[in-house]
Amino acid sequence: MDKELLDAGYRVYTGEKIDVYFNTTLCQHSGNCVRGNSKPFNLKRKPWIMPDNVESTVVQQVIDTCPSGALKYRTK
Repeated sequence: MDKELLDAGYRVYTGEKIDVYFNTTLCQHSGNCVRGNSKPFNLKRKPWIMPDNVESTVVQQVIDTCPSGALKYRTK
């Protein structure tokens, strides 16, 4: 886990090959994540981020479209 991101207010969603970090206060609700791929990002589910539902490269590609920086990732 990335202590710097956790200290900055991010919550971690742990996966086997990738960890996803989300900071709700930074989120601008562009919807790029859920529109990008609803398998790992689904607001109707708890937890709403499940990094292992698709290949880690897909998760990275979706997170790279986040305009606010609310979503970050660390590969393992």
